[in-house]
Amino acid sequence: MTEKIALITGANKGLGYETAAQLGRRGVTVLVGARSAERGEKAAASLCDEGIDASHVPLDVTDEDSVAAAARRVESAHGRLDILVNNAGIAMGDGDGNTSSLTVATARQVFETNVLGVVSVTNAFLPLIRRSEAGRIVMVSSEVGSIATMLRTDTPEPIPALQPGAYGASKSALNALTVSYAKEFRDSSIKVNAVTPGYTATDINGHQGWRTVEQGAAVLVEMALIGPDGPTGAFRHDGTIEFLDSDGAVPW
Repeated sequence: MTEKIALITGANKGLGYETAAQLGRRGVTVLVGARSAERGEKAAASLCDEGIDASHVPLDVTDEDSVAAAARRVESAHGRLDILVNNAGIAMGDGDGNTSSLTVATARQVFETNVLGVVSVTNAFLPLIRRSEAGRIVMVSSEVGSIATMLRTDTPEPIPALQPGAYGASKSALNALTVSYAKEFRDSSIKVNAVTPGYTATDINGHQGWRTVEQGAAVLVEMALIGPDGPTGAFRHDGTIEFLDSDGAVPW
């Protein structure tokens, strides 16, 4: 096998789209996972206009029927999956943003997408990833999910003022899932890693982030394309986030 096939969830915009674009420019066939047919098709068409082999896969990570249908679609079209980037995610809060103001309904909605959606998608596509010579699963996490980082007081704004809330807790849970999957597949060719793109300007933060989507997506792509000697069960960044380790490690 030489051509790699990658599915990116939430790939119709932002980090997901840029990840698809950067992978596509590296010769990877990219499958644009998106709930909206209109937006997904538009994103895929834009990638194709750039000469990238891309197509839209209808996929709502919170809908098990949608996830199952997407897996069947990819199996029928490609027979395997080499790269899965679990990018789809939401951030929500209530009241003043403090956890004491958080409603169960909001917390449930965040976890439904950011945690349970990842379990649903990953498990549905694992049979196809097992058929790859070297399956790669990338979990798009956040330094807000790093408990050690959130307890620090010497980080640049807005990090010290951030309340992790449901979003941070969901990313901490995602990190735990990363470790669980990595341990399960440590004796196989499948590698599973969590990545933070850093505080990137996207819809999820009202485009207030100080990093570009190009910068944020680069580390996702790097981890998606790691070789056999690459890490598994790691939490990484691109080495340029000053308040995190310069070697690219992020504390859990």
